[in-house]
Amino acid sequence: MEGLVNLVNGIIWSPALIYLCLGAGLFYSILTRFVQVRLFGEMIRLLFKGKPDNDGISSFQALAVSLAGRVGMGNIAGVAAAIGFGGPGAVFWMWVVAFLGASTAYVESTLGQIYKERDVVTGEYRGGPAYYFERALGQKWYGILFAIASIVSCGIFLPGVQANGVINAVAQVAGEGSVMNFMGIETGTTRIIALGIILVVLGFIIFGGIKRIATFTEYAVPFMAVGYIILALLIMFSNFSMIPHIFGSIIGDAFTAQAGFGAAIGWGVKRGIYSNEAGQGTGPHAAAAAAVDHPAQQGLVQAFSVYVDTLLVCSATAFMILSTGMYNIQGTLPEGQFLVQNVAANIEINSPSFTQMAMESVYGTFGNTFIAIAVFFFAFTTILAYYYIAEVNISYLTRSMGKGASKAGQFVVKLIIMFMVAYGALNSSGYIWGLGDVGVGLMAWLNIVGIIVIFFVARPAIDILRDYEAQLKAGGGTTAKRFVFDPKKFGIKNATYWEERHAEEQQRLAANPLNKEAK
Repeated sequence: MEGLVNLVNGIIWSPALIYLCLGAGLFYSILTRFVQVRLFGEMIRLLFKGKPDNDGISSFQALAVSLAGRVGMGNIAGVAAAIGFGGPGAVFWMWVVAFLGASTAYVESTLGQIYKERDVVTGEYRGGPAYYFERALGQKWYGILFAIASIVSCGIFLPGVQANGVINAVAQVAGEGSVMNFMGIETGTTRIIALGIILVVLGFIIFGGIKRIATFTEYAVPFMAVGYIILALLIMFSNFSMIPHIFGSIIGDAFTAQAGFGAAIGWGVKRGIYSNEAGQGTGPHAAAAAAVDHPAQQGLVQAFSVYVDTLLVCSATAFMILSTGMYNIQGTLPEGQFLVQNVAANIEINSPSFTQMAMESVYGTFGNTFIAIAVFFFAFTTILAYYYIAEVNISYLTRSMGKGASKAGQFVVKLIIMFMVAYGALNSSGYIWGLGDVGVGLMAWLNIVGIIVIFFVARPAIDILRDYEAQLKAGGGTTAKRFVFDPKKFGIKNATYWEERHAEEQQRLAANPLNKEAK
């Protein structure tokens, strides 16, 4: 099975996908006139403007759910793997894919907002690539294909990576405990106890729906991310004299790669996409759940989340590891042989170990414990985000089958997620990371190709960005002048939620003469 996973992984993550991700980011950066730079201030303002309604969550909550998916093992163990296999130069390519990917995140999340609809069971807003492929392209088969791929990826392949990281981090702090045979797997009692706690808490939250997931993540994610970044900054300041050298090694090694140019760009892009998920098609699910006045607003908020994930959290991890020297570089050499060896050869690269060792070298036992706690919260919230994505796509596939089928499908997904968390927690991390890469790559292929085709069929995300900027210049967003969005004005078809909403607003304005100015 492991050999098959590696074979499929090698096919999916061929150079074609790496350059497709970078190319799509550059393509949409140019088309949006680098919206990720021009409207950076507006991104910040929008974080705290939106409010939840009866059927949707706030912009900040949607950001938190999205960040829950983005900020996870990719930020702690993924960065370590990028450095261990690709050298310091891999960090530079993570930055590049984040900068360019912010424009891709804007496009896919805006599309998610435009083509969202209400769930037949809960009435909550639902949306994502499956919805916009069906409605924008008119290709329901492609929407079904993506929905199946995302359920397999987020419901089966990816949760195990996060759970595996959590259990490894806990075991490194608390020890393995007594070895026993559990469901045919030799494992320590510490891992079994930790897994039991994870499953109880996970079940409580996911059975509460998106509102409970959003409430948990809006507090847990910012708290842990800020705490993590502060400790990383303290490490950087304690090694202040090394900062120029670290920057130099990251930038210099990106083009004269110590581990080989292909290894640096390959691992940098792979782990960058795994971490920030720009273009992967996961972000639009949370974006569609937000209650906003204009679809472009949540697209901008989601673009900002890419910066938070990679330029802040991933960079913090990279600087911790590089400044303390707690890493090995294997590159493309056989296992056990290293281009650079600073720590023991048996330290696993695809794990949080480098990061834990970096923290421990400065903060002692507290640093090791803190990383274990950070891994727990980062990875746990990511599992919640994965569940939500799988649930949305189950709703998409069963929406025409009635409420009973939709409820049954969502219940089955809950059970599958919990089983895969247990499976991933107790199995080999290398094998589990391989499955995760297959899931990420599969979704990225389908989504990036799809959103590029949408551009050539119609230009919804680009057109409404110009509309939003025009309204912004005209005073939109003030008490006297709200943002409005009429999809028919741009020839956008099948945006039924926004068509109905605009019609209702026009009726309200017509009935109240005092609102003429707003109209």
